[in-house]
Amino acid sequence: MGTDVQGLKSLAKIVRPPGGEQPVAGPCRTNSDSAGPSVVKCGENRMMKRSPCVTPFVLVVVPLTGCASTPRWPVDLEIKSMVREVNVARIEADVRTLTGFGTRNTMSDTASDTRGIGAARRWIHDQFQHIAHESCGRLIVELDGYTQEPDGNRIVKTTEIVNVVATLPGRQPESADRVYIVSAHYDSMASDPKDYTSDAPGADDDASGVACVLELARVMSRYEFDATVVFMAVAGEEQGLLGSKYAAQKSKDAGVHVAAMLTNDIIGNSLSADGVRDRRRVRVFSEGVPLSESPDDWELRQKIGGENDSPARQIARHIDTACDAYVPDFDVVMIARGDRFLRGGDHKPYSLMGYPGVRFTEMNEDYRHQHQNVRTEEGVFFGDVPDRLDYPYIANVTRVNLAALASLARAPARPRHALVMTDRLDHHTALQWNANAEPDLAGYEIVWRETTAAQWQHAVSAGNVTRCKMTLSKDNFIFGVRAVDEQGHRSEAAYPWPSKN
Repeated sequence: MGTDVQGLKSLAKIVRPPGGEQPVAGPCRTNSDSAGPSVVKCGENRMMKRSPCVTPFVLVVVPLTGCASTPRWPVDLEIKSMVREVNVARIEADVRTLTGFGTRNTMSDTASDTRGIGAARRWIHDQFQHIAHESCGRLIVELDGYTQEPDGNRIVKTTEIVNVVATLPGRQPESADRVYIVSAHYDSMASDPKDYTSDAPGADDDASGVACVLELARVMSRYEFDATVVFMAVAGEEQGLLGSKYAAQKSKDAGVHVAAMLTNDIIGNSLSADGVRDRRRVRVFSEGVPLSESPDDWELRQKIGGENDSPARQIARHIDTACDAYVPDFDVVMIARGDRFLRGGDHKPYSLMGYPGVRFTEMNEDYRHQHQNVRTEEGVFFGDVPDRLDYPYIANVTRVNLAALASLARAPARPRHALVMTDRLDHHTALQWNANAEPDLAGYEIVWRETTAAQWQHAVSAGNVTRCKMTLSKDNFIFGVRAVDEQGHRSEAAYPWPSKN
């Protein structure tokens, strides 16, 4: 079937390079030294009914080189406004209130109104309830938990493990069952995790994360999103991730579609023990090979070099790009491992259930101010107290969370069942995927990068199609497929698995 290539060049689109707020139509700008054009063949528009034996193709020509590194999407001005609303003073007040309960050890006092985890739990619940009132009841608040018997490890007595959960339902019927969770743990610990009477202020670990989650709820609950956002403060993290294990298992048992889980744990300190101050960066940890992956899938992933392309890693890339777009003076450092050595976080139970989970943690931890009884020894202060935190830094980490969550919850879902066809030996890349169901879907975008690159380097519009063929070799690049709506919101990328069918 003949095609007028020149007449279709206008269909080529590339996401806007950094520095602007509107999409740019047409090919991306090229450097003076160009390697020449790359031809993309896209076809089978899902809105068109055709005979099965007819496979229409559209030729779209885009330059192979010169596209912006780490391609960005157009800025949503409302999300930009949300980012500006994050309030440093509120975050500091929340941290100081939480540390004021003395200890929040999971087994500490639950009857007192001024000390212990019970008082902290009720205060967090009241904050969510107030936020719900301010949002005209759009935020649904609940206490959710279970009774944990002594486990011979860190739980030494019968204990209630209670999570405080606030849900902002999505507005779009086709997206409301897609859930994004942002969490932090509100329990704390002294030097001994079984010591539930000594002071354990837990300012950095993890009042800083809870303050972030509360601030996200305050700002985001006044806006609408296609998908559902859940704000969660969990208990029992220091006793073995107990609250998040319970929540993740409950989601799995109920068949909840958790599209991503972001946990904020130790995000308040910008000064390391050796005196290095870093106020401009935060680490985002994400697993490479999914913890839930079967041996057969792991073997296939190893064969195709997909160790850097788990769903969690795609969420981390999305967070990094959202930070560039909405918090340009701050930077996300993607750490290509699930967590730090000898440590664990509340995203891990979600990863074990097959959900994409990532962790935010400050760049420079000072271990003298984590899991320590408050004291001074030989002139050195130990303890996790609020005066040691950098509150503008916490606010910037909160802004990155907001940009990522809002852009994900307003975007279409990640394309399902993305495949790269391997039925023949050639130097092309044929991709296909299932059509999205969102009514405001505009089409899809192909992203790609060199196999050694951490972040997507190029992006091109494929139109509203479910198949695309590129003259770039599938052997030489890593590809992904993103869904795009009419406002330019982009999903995280779907990594295509090989297929011979």
